[in-house]
Amino acid sequence: MSAVTFRPSGRYDPGLYEPGPNEPGPNEPGPNEPGPNEPGPTRRVWQAQEAASPRGMDRLRWAFSDVRVLTWRTLTRIATTPEQLLNVTVLPLVFVLLFSYVFNRAIVLPGHGNYRDYLIAGIFAVNMGGTAQGAAIGLAVDLSTGLIDRFRSLPMSRATVIVGRTLADLVTTLVAATVTVVSGLAVGWRIHAGLVGLLLALVLALLFAYSAAWAGACVGILARGPESAQAVGLTVIVPLSLTSNAFISTSSLPAGLRDIANWNPVSVLASACRQLLGNPDPAAAIHSWPMQHPELASALWSLTLLAVLAPLAVWLYVRRTRR
Repeated sequence: MSAVTFRPSGRYDPGLYEPGPNEPGPNEPGPNEPGPNEPGPTRRVWQAQEAASPRGMDRLRWAFSDVRVLTWRTLTRIATTPEQLLNVTVLPLVFVLLFSYVFNRAIVLPGHGNYRDYLIAGIFAVNMGGTAQGAAIGLAVDLSTGLIDRFRSLPMSRATVIVGRTLADLVTTLVAATVTVVSGLAVGWRIHAGLVGLLLALVLALLFAYSAAWAGACVGILARGPESAQAVGLTVIVPLSLTSNAFISTSSLPAGLRDIANWNPVSVLASACRQLLGNPDPAAAIHSWPMQHPELASALWSLTLLAVLAPLAVWLYVRRTRR
């Protein structure tokens, strides 16, 4: 290797440098340096990152994979804390038994229809709205325990965290629906419609439950802890359920309260399920658009809530996790 000559000041003098036989000249690129028509190191790194970044179907596939993992992670926690299922197993059973045997003769329907046939669709609708409570508490717990901070360090979309949470709560809601149907059949409730009506009622119920889960996600993100999320959830769900036709007919309510009850999404879903399942529905005689078209009104309620609450929940989540 040839010697390198320095000036007395200690600076390197390129004019005094003589390359060896196997070394590049002063104007020739080295083995690790780009040529005159080649991209520099920064350009090469950018190209490598661009080639490694997911595109199109890869991003979609990874997003579905993240949602699947996060949904399964939430569901597997039930194995270690099975008491989480109390609100979707014991509570629907208590509602069915309490109203079927305690309030059965105390509540008289217009037209003197079978109250148990009328009741089960109402409890079904209340359970669907209760999905918001589970989503709110679960997301508040994840935020308060620092789990979300770990998710932030992973190469994943932030929206998948909420999607996985809401889908897991939708699965647990199916448990509540199953308990309601089985206990209802045990006390004498019957379905007087075909398979198409049953499937359509199930689709409307699950659509409303999923929109309610996104509402709960917004509450869970805004709440300062699980206790606050539970308190806010009960403050919304209990009045929404009691000011509906889930347990009683709204025809005897005062005019103002009756109008609120007729537009209540729980009332709309309950009436839609009653008509689709062939059960008594006194609300069909009420001259109100949601009660005259409950299936369409329930679908519009659910889709509107999803269109508003899903982007809002993602925005709130991104805003909070940036702190």
